[in-house]
Amino acid sequence: MVRIGRWGMTALGLTLMTAACGSGPSGAGEEATPIRRIPSPHNEFTPVELEALLDALVTELNGHPAQPMQMAIVLKDATGFWAPVVTAANRAMGDLGVTGNVIGPVAQSVDSGEDEDLQNQQIGQAVADGAEGLGVAPFNDIQTDAVNEAVAKGVPVVTLDTDVASSSRALFVGTHDDAAGATAGNTLLAMLPPPPATVIIHGNQHPIWSNGFARTQGARAVLVAAGYDVLVRQSIWSDDDEAADVDWMKTLIETADPPVAGMIGLFNISYRCAMAAEAAGKPELPIVAFDFDPKTVDYMRQGRIKATHVQRQYYEGYLVPYILYGIKSIGLDATRRILAPHMVGDAHVDTGLDVVPADKIDAYNDFLDSIDANQ
Repeated sequence: MVRIGRWGMTALGLTLMTAACGSGPSGAGEEATPIRRIPSPHNEFTPVELEALLDALVTELNGHPAQPMQMAIVLKDATGFWAPVVTAANRAMGDLGVTGNVIGPVAQSVDSGEDEDLQNQQIGQAVADGAEGLGVAPFNDIQTDAVNEAVAKGVPVVTLDTDVASSSRALFVGTHDDAAGATAGNTLLAMLPPPPATVIIHGNQHPIWSNGFARTQGARAVLVAAGYDVLVRQSIWSDDDEAADVDWMKTLIETADPPVAGMIGLFNISYRCAMAAEAAGKPELPIVAFDFDPKTVDYMRQGRIKATHVQRQYYEGYLVPYILYGIKSIGLDATRRILAPHMVGDAHVDTGLDVVPADKIDAYNDFLDSIDANQ
């Protein structure tokens, strides 16, 4: 059976997919069907520790009565970086036998604030339509009030990818950005000549986006400690601003003193670093990137980007429905105890990071294909 949510193609957004509910609680006199998940195929990139964590959670949940549940996963988008999250969230809801929707905003201008306002409406609508748990990939702290209002109405919220730490959300699932930035810094460090030299970071300097700021600070700290001068270029996501973004970095490359010796891109538009190096006549500069955008992969195949660091967004999307179901079935504290080996502090479930060198592109593509997680 498939249940269709009420949002549809409306001003409130687009309901992207729905989860099957055939393995949920059975009728009277029937034995409840246990949760059965299919582990990811083994590959050199398979995060065996996360697979083991999911198995442990399923074992615990299967020791308790099955629970009917309605949930919603509210994302920033449904395409590109977010496509694996959509796939994974729907797969997890199918495993669990719950009724659920994955919702993304109708795309507006990235700088207009319309997406943020729309997401707040979607969160409220999901609660009004009966959701008993929400996964939310917030834009930033603008979602604080909407999350708090949902929690005040008895609906637990788990954030993913980006956190709203000041809110009443139960848990955050995503990359440990301080450590991820430091990992990227160390990847580039192995490719650099000795200082004095300058490194350009295509990152985030605004603390209001705490995740991006932490990642940038993590990379910067590694390079400064190694004796390099560091210049941070504030990332701009709008396609309309790509040329200006590239031109700014080109100017930095041309004017930096001491000269630029390498570059780090910390987000899914990392490929712009390669564009800037080419525009400045320095295509040989070592560059490391983040995420697995097709443009980034193209530059890796050309030898222009030496490595990338991929967030496990598929596992973010897969874990969140299980966590929401766990909160309802066994409670937040019991769920947190199972998650503890992968937690940073008492609220952050760290999904880790894949470091993919350019000569491993095909192997990593095979892994992503095996879990239907390619962008």
